[in-house]
Amino acid sequence: MDLSIVIPLYNEDESLPELTAWIEKVMLANNYTYEVLYIDDGSTDNSWNVIEQLRAKMNI
Repeated sequence: MDLSIVIPLYNEDESLPELTAWIEKVMLANNYTYEVLYIDDGSTDNSWNVIEQLRAKMNI
């Protein structure tokens, strides 16, 4: 694996899809293998549900 990306987040449900898409685009363009670790720091919004939806789209 080339990179591990650790992202702490707090109430970021609206920005997660765009951030994830951007990371994927850059990693694929550079042919990197990678993992993304989202660290939910006690969000009170829908962040965790968004993370689960993004994971499901990737079929992981």
